[in-house]
Amino acid sequence: QVQLVESGGGLVQAGDSLRLSCTGSGRPFGTYAMAWFRQGAGKDREIVAWITWNSRNIYYADFVKGRFTISRDNDKKSVYLQMSSLKPEDTAVYFCAAVLGSPLPAPGSYDYFGQGTQVTVSS
Repeated sequence: QVQLVESGGGLVQAGDSLRLSCTGSGRPFGTYAMAWFRQGAGKDREIVAWITWNSRNIYYADFVKGRFTISRDNDKKSVYLQMSSLKPEDTAVYFCAAVLGSPLPAPGSYDYFGQGTQVTVSS
């Protein structure tokens, strides 16, 4: 069992930066691939980025390439999402997720999700 808690969301203006954090507890954090998803109002949950357990492989959705950076610190049992050049269309609830084995874009392939943190970007 893994518990995930996100933090760092908030209300920002277009062009600003924000750093999300997700801290895990329970089963050894370093054994899990981690991902960030987001879900806008009335929209499906979509992959933002994922990172393998050893940080060797990283994936970004096209709509965040060059603006967002995912990273992790297994000693701190944490994964981060550094977001820059934020746009109003980035407004969503952001979730971190964990999976044993290879990460995939589909949310249904993940074992655990956090409760989410709201990011609102005003124009």
